[in-house]
Amino acid sequence: MNSETLISINEVYRYYGHYCAVNNVSFTVARGEVLGFLGLNGAGKSTTMQIISGVLTASSGSVSIAGFDIMDAPRQAKSQLGFLPEQPPLYNDLTVDEYLDYAARLRGLDRKNIKPAIDMSKRRCGLQDVGSRLINNLSKGFQQRVGIAQAIIHTPAVIILDEPTIGLDPVQIREIRELIKELGRDHSVILSTHILPEVQAICDRVLVIHEGRLVFDQQMKNLNEEKQDNFINLAFRQSPAPDALENIDGIKGVEQISERRFRVELNAGSMALDNLVRDSVANGWGLIEMSPQTDSLEETFMRLTTGARESA
Repeated sequence: MNSETLISINEVYRYYGHYCAVNNVSFTVARGEVLGFLGLNGAGKSTTMQIISGVLTASSGSVSIAGFDIMDAPRQAKSQLGFLPEQPPLYNDLTVDEYLDYAARLRGLDRKNIKPAIDMSKRRCGLQDVGSRLINNLSKGFQQRVGIAQAIIHTPAVIILDEPTIGLDPVQIREIRELIKELGRDHSVILSTHILPEVQAICDRVLVIHEGRLVFDQQMKNLNEEKQDNFINLAFRQSPAPDALENIDGIKGVEQISERRFRVELNAGSMALDNLVRDSVANGWGLIEMSPQTDSLEETFMRLTTGARESA
């Protein structure tokens, strides 16, 4: 991954009267990085995205895109930004080529560069065969592709995608995900979505915002490797009663996941594992699995946004 920083957010706040919608948010995104941005409705995610794209002004703090401050040099910063909102800004009575020509002219491309730019964006988005078709007659998946094509037609450094696969069928979802991963090789991409498996399939890194604050920032490759030392997953051939496990010295809590599988919490520094193995042999439970608990993205997200953990 290229270490060049293309997005830099530093101590951003946004107030609506006395209500703080975005509270001291700071992060960076490098070229070649796809960042998943997660949060519950009302958490401040959309407000943060609008501040990054220059739609809203931060109450304080700074935002720079490809080295240009969004306040001091808004034209230069926005020229390096491509944006696909949840509802793509399409004109259904235009053909794909007409619409992309219009988008290129809005972006201020020189006339001689417009056709190469249209050809490039169509090729990258798989639209070569539909240039003469009305947008209204395209499938939802192809309309999403057209929306992405307009976002990249000026070859921006940064691409922001808001719920890009919503309403698509499984085949279209897979195609759009592959496109986003391809775009992520040359750009900085921020992907805002409520679909957690989408983040796992596409993103290199994930941020979680909750009540206006960033509460989690983790590389995806490290997420499932993060062990919770006090939690153990167990499986047995003959299922013991949960009470029998709870009565083992050193076990703090027991959650039954299925008929023969359990998640147990251990007291720190106890001999619970030794006691567990001993009792399993003595009672003929047939212990067949004992592994450290690792966080999935869903478990992490739920814990962070339900108040069980205050900070990452």
